[in-house]
Amino acid sequence: MIRTLYLYIFIFFLTACIACNHEKRNPSTDLNTTETEKKQVVYQVFTRLFGNVNKTNKPWGTIEENGVGKFNDFTKKALEEIKALGVTHIWYTGVPHHDVITDYTKYGISNDDPDVVKGRAGSPYAVKDYYNVNPDLAENPETRLEEFKALIKRSHDAGLKVIIDIVPNHIARNYKGLTNPEGVEDFGVADNKTLTYDVNNNFYYNPNESFKVPVWEHGYSPLGSEKHPLEDGEFDENPAKWTGNGSRLSQPNMGDWYETVKINYGVSPDGKKDFDELPEGFENEGYKVHFEFWKDKQIPDSWMKFKDITTYWIDMGVDGFRYDMAEMVPVEFWSFMNSAIKMKKPEAFLLAEVYNPSLYRAYIKKGKMDYLYDKVQLYDTIKHVMQGHGKTDHIPPIQEDLKDIEHQMLHFLENHDEQRIASPEFAGSALKGQPAMVVSATISTSPTMIYFGQEVGEDGSEETGFGDPSRTSIFDYVGVPAHQRWMNNKQFDGGQLTNDEKKLRDFYKRLLNFTIQSPVLMGSYQDIHLYNRTHTKNYNDKVLSFVRWNGDEKLIVIANFDDSNSCEFNLKIPQDIIDAWHLKDGKYRMKDALYHKFSSELIINEGAGSISVKLKPLESLILK
Repeated sequence: MIRTLYLYIFIFFLTACIACNHEKRNPSTDLNTTETEKKQVVYQVFTRLFGNVNKTNKPWGTIEENGVGKFNDFTKKALEEIKALGVTHIWYTGVPHHDVITDYTKYGISNDDPDVVKGRAGSPYAVKDYYNVNPDLAENPETRLEEFKALIKRSHDAGLKVIIDIVPNHIARNYKGLTNPEGVEDFGVADNKTLTYDVNNNFYYNPNESFKVPVWEHGYSPLGSEKHPLEDGEFDENPAKWTGNGSRLSQPNMGDWYETVKINYGVSPDGKKDFDELPEGFENEGYKVHFEFWKDKQIPDSWMKFKDITTYWIDMGVDGFRYDMAEMVPVEFWSFMNSAIKMKKPEAFLLAEVYNPSLYRAYIKKGKMDYLYDKVQLYDTIKHVMQGHGKTDHIPPIQEDLKDIEHQMLHFLENHDEQRIASPEFAGSALKGQPAMVVSATISTSPTMIYFGQEVGEDGSEETGFGDPSRTSIFDYVGVPAHQRWMNNKQFDGGQLTNDEKKLRDFYKRLLNFTIQSPVLMGSYQDIHLYNRTHTKNYNDKVLSFVRWNGDEKLIVIANFDDSNSCEFNLKIPQDIIDAWHLKDGKYRMKDALYHKFSSELIINEGAGSISVKLKPLESLILK
């Protein structure tokens, strides 16, 4: 009996210790982000472009001329291939119903005015109805929501989590919910339009002024040279609302987000916040405490509307959201909405577009975001290195600056807003993305994101209308050539890819799968680049090196960004790292984790390490 009692006591304390250690290792269960033991990879796909096999690409072409992809193009085979690429989450961009220049009136959908629509296919960030999906994407627009629900299920069956866009800062000028759940009232219906501002108005107004469409400059027009029947230079909006980017003009400029209106979150025109602010120290509290804080507070109407929208999609099976221009919305709103989402779905993946580094920690800690774009620091710096006018010396200080939030800073080299790597305006060659991708995907514990077509070197060169060359257009109906070659008439087997494109996709597949399968990349990081810059002959500012390790595995990552020159040097591993790795003097075999071809020796002498390295132009090694 005594032995049994001691056994129970031992099990109790062992369980308590395990729980304690687990909580220390994964504070994200409440405080920060979704719990994860391995890296995550997000595959952003522009939904209407993915399955389009039409190669016409007529500038300003209609949906009939240039074609469009559908939800059903994401077949079991297509999703399995995306998963096999090394993907954990798929971000379906452009799903909520936004303005389009296609006639769906026979389905009860009003036509959209080209004077306030960007391109024929419309901006996915001018949402017209948050409780339904883009009719372009459905085989049968009447059952478009059911078709998307089926896509969610297929994605889950393939082992992929589903992310969609939510755009809280602005909506389309002609917002109209056709399938609102019972009790849901459209934006602006109850607004007092005689006032510029009221805390519970959904919009800001210019009383007694009518909206006027922008003056088109430099030969631009809404739909190119072809005149649309509804294109008359007028749009009925009385009184005029403020524009999505914050313009207060009743006639916004052509460069403004003229197709959208800004949402009012209870911030007056002079900047006064008409809602409770978070108490001091609340950045250290978890989402459950934040949720409790807002339960008895007066909440502006717009807050409730967007919380209800996200609840609707979570209930449908969506696993997370990418928030457009999150920094333009008060951080207190994010605390309110994200804590509500986490209470409903703790593992929800919440990614935000925030470009001001001074706001990063507030939006993560107070706003309860899981992840932010690491755009203005890591992406911009790596881009300069890839273009040949930046130095790798600038990369380690970024990791040092962000070390307290490095897990929350999602890494990418392409997305729908950025230029394609292979475009002449960026790097001019998809191969220049290889060392950058190795660095981006392995330097931290953060998730990695790639944009569809990146893995086969898409160059975004099509001039299709409203969208700019170098970026695959998000405003036009377009076919994506390199991606279409991989799609191979919807066989999704890469059958039409060139040999170089096949090699590039193989590289991405090897790298991404390595990252999601390697717990070491959730372990420790240390820069060795700056040390080697001052201690190693022939080691220059086109090379980058760092180490990653955990209790079981040690990695040395070396990348050569130079597209013309090989490099050869004796890489040094400082003594403090060798001590942390608990290695004794001697020789240790090293093998490249991606291709398993390169092998060398880590030589440790008197506590310091060195390894002979020779890299071809644009070559990288992950030595294990």
